[in-house]
Amino acid sequence: MAENKKITANNGCPVNHYEDTETVGQRGPALLEDYFLQEKLALFNRERIPERVVHAKGTGAYGKFTVTHDITKYTRAKLFSEIGKETKLFTRFSTVGGEMGSADTERDPRGFALKFYTEEGNWDIVGNNTPVFFIKDPKKFPDFIHTQKRNPKTNCKDATAVWDYWSLNPESLHQVLILMSDRGIPDGYRFMNGYGSHTFSLLNDAGERNYVKFHYKSMQGNKTLSNEDATRLKGEDPDYSQRDLVSAIEKGDFPKYALKIQVMTDKEAKEFKWNPFDLTKIWPHSEFPLMDVGEIELNEIPENYFQDVEQAAFSPSNIVDGIGFSPDKMLQGRILAYPDAQRYRIGSNYNDLPVNKCPYMTNNYHRNGAMRFDGNGGSSANYFPNSFDESIESKQEMKDAPYNVQDAEIGFFDRNENDNDHYSQPKGLFENVFSEDEQQRTIDTIVGSMSGISGTRKDEIINRQLCHWFRVSPKLGVGVAKGLNINIETYLK
Repeated sequence: MAENKKITANNGCPVNHYEDTETVGQRGPALLEDYFLQEKLALFNRERIPERVVHAKGTGAYGKFTVTHDITKYTRAKLFSEIGKETKLFTRFSTVGGEMGSADTERDPRGFALKFYTEEGNWDIVGNNTPVFFIKDPKKFPDFIHTQKRNPKTNCKDATAVWDYWSLNPESLHQVLILMSDRGIPDGYRFMNGYGSHTFSLLNDAGERNYVKFHYKSMQGNKTLSNEDATRLKGEDPDYSQRDLVSAIEKGDFPKYALKIQVMTDKEAKEFKWNPFDLTKIWPHSEFPLMDVGEIELNEIPENYFQDVEQAAFSPSNIVDGIGFSPDKMLQGRILAYPDAQRYRIGSNYNDLPVNKCPYMTNNYHRNGAMRFDGNGGSSANYFPNSFDESIESKQEMKDAPYNVQDAEIGFFDRNENDNDHYSQPKGLFENVFSEDEQQRTIDTIVGSMSGISGTRKDEIINRQLCHWFRVSPKLGVGVAKGLNINIETYLK
């Protein structure tokens, strides 16, 4: 028989009345001196940390990454150093626009973030289930997200704001078309692909730099939900995707994803027909084919959701030797925004939490801050250089390769200047990739969503967006116009 454990307060003092408050008489008022009542209620009031502004609703799992193919000609990162090498990882899946209590089956991009616990430090890929995004400049991000959230007056989701913004930003077309297609509602997290989306760089032992895009393809295949099934599941099981992942892993049906890369040389990047660092565009697979790298397996659900999933902190600034950044403007913005969000949400020492902590040695002179529970450096020197320890800069291990920027001119440059073809890639997707049935379902979904546009600017917003759809594909434009009961002759002249 297990030994009984005494209940204590957080200071270790035994609690002899866990359920009864100290009062003046049996029916009298409570006393301030009942310190455990204070502790219990105060901690309860603080159980929730601020939810993520985006990607608030999510689930996570631990797993492993196994190298299956040699890419050492491109990168010296040690987690890729030999075939068969295994690296522990943590992943978090999420919806983007909803709150913590939102349904898993909303039409929304899905977050797909990976944290690799490598011997050189933690490496994060913070991506989505789509290879592109709605915007290409980080200064636009807060405005875009405001349109996806709740109206400041009604506190309801606002189709007018959504389509007003998209119609004024045709750079969003590629991602919007994906969102409105069958791919807009994955059937859980096991049956969707993931993408690093941004362009990163790889450095090899010779210091040579190549640019890279990361893909992780579901080995379970791809499945999506119809609008009807998604709506039904919102009522029957709003935690559908969470439950599906947990159930699969607990019964040993471990989800797997094939990690692949596309590689572009620096010369190819300079000569490419459009900006290769534009997050609203893909690199054609016909020109930059996918290369196999390894296999991701998710095999362990965290014992405590809050500790590991809610407090998981990802950032594209977490890179390791052999992997670097690129001139991707959205990536540059996220290098700042993500760590800043984590410091606000869970404190300046968030990297010391178990799910975020590097399992290997870390050594720096950061000190203090809320919840510093790891000894705070003890009595050691808190500055560098100093005469008391033997710390050195890792100049050899992290020797970066210099690279040239496009030019040395500083200014505010129009993100679309000489790069304003927002229609070719959506056109190819709609006309060449989607089947006729998927084309019609996409049209129906767009019509259903745009039908929610209201207010005095309704006609203006609809007309502006219809012009974009016609430029993508006449079939798409005609289908949407007919669905909205709009005279299409105006657009066909």
